Amino acid sequence: MKMVIHQIKSLLLVYLSVFAHISIAQSGSDNHGFLKECAPDVIAHNEIDFISDTQQPMALEEIKLHPNHNIKATSLLLADILKQKPLAIYMLGDVVAVGSSNHKWSAMDKFIDTCRKNNIAVHGLLGNHDLMWSRRKGEINFQRRFPDNVDIGYVSITDSIAVVMLNSNFKKLSAIEIDKQEHWYTSTLDKLNSNSSVKTIIVSCHHSPYSNSLIVGSSARVQRYFLPAFMQTAKCTLFITGHAHAFEHFKYSGKNFLVIGGGGGLHQPLDTSARRLPDVAFDYKPMFHYLSIQRKGDELLLTSHFLKSDFSGIEKGYLFELKM
Repeated sequence: MKMVIHQIKSLLLVYLSVFAHISIAQSGSDNHGFLKECAPDVIAHNEIDFISDTQQPMALEEIKLHPNHNIKATSLLLADILKQKPLAIYMLGDVVAVGSSNHKWSAMDKFIDTCRKNNIAVHGLLGNHDLMWSRRKGEINFQRRFPDNVDIGYVSITDSIAVVMLNSNFKKLSAIEIDKQEHWYTSTLDKLNSNSSVKTIIVSCHHSPYSNSLIVGSSARVQRYFLPAFMQTAKCTLFITGHAHAFEHFKYSGKNFLVIGGGGGLHQPLDTSARRLPDVAFDYKPMFHYLSIQRKGDELLLTSHFLKSDFSGIEKGYLFELKM
C-alpha cells in the first residue's frame, strides 16, 4: 500500500512539473516582480529573441504620453519569452526607467535571474534611460546585470548568427570613446565577415537610424557612425533598434532596419503624413511586442509577437524571411 501511495505521489510530481505555469505579476508599483515562478521544464526552441524599451513609465512622460497598463504589458511579454525558452535574449536598451537607481531594477532582476536559472543567455546594451541621472552609477548597475557588456560595444554569437551590440548614447560618450568605438566596430565587422563559421551579422544599438516617431525621430549620429560599415559589409543583413516605442520596418539598398521599441514603454505616435519614411510595416502597429528570429538553413525567419489589445494573450503578427 505504501508503495502504491509513493508511486501516486511521484506521478503527481511529474504532472505538476510538466504543467507548471508562469505566474504573471499584476500591474502596479515598480516593486512588483515580472514573474513569480517559471516552468522548469519548458521545451527549448531554436530561436533568439529581441526586446527593447521595457522601462517603467515615468510621471514626467505621462504628461505627454498616455499609459496603458504598461508594467503588466511588460510582464506578459517577458513571461511569453520565458515560455518559449529561446537560446538567448537580447535587450536593446532602456531596460529600466532609471538605470542609476537600484530600486528601479528590482522587478527586472527577477526576470534576468529566472532566465539564467533556465539556462537562457541574456545580453543587453545601454539605452538612454539606463544611464539617466548618472552615467557612472547607471553603468555599474548595468554591468552587474549584463557582465559581458562592453561600453563601446561587444559581439555575441548564437547558432552562427553574430549580434553586434553597440552603445549609441553619443551624448554621454567622449570624442575619444566615439573614435575608439568606430575603429572597433569596423574592425569587428571585417573579422566577422571573413569568419566562415558566422553565417550572418545583425547590428543592434538603442537609437534608431530611421523612425517615424514624432517623439524621438531618426538618429543622425547612428546614420553617421554605424551605417556606412553596415551597408558595406556583405554579411550584414539586419539592423535592429528600439528607442522609438513602435514597430517599424524600413528597407534601404537591400538592407533591413527594424524598430522594436514595444517592450512596455509609453506608446509614441508616428508621423503618418506624406513626409513619412517608407515603412514596410505601415499596417502593423501593435502597442506592445517582441521579436523572435530562427535560423532555417540559409534563411532567417523573423516573427513579431504582439500583445492583444485586450491583454488576453500574445499572438504572432508580422512575419518575413531573410536570405543569409
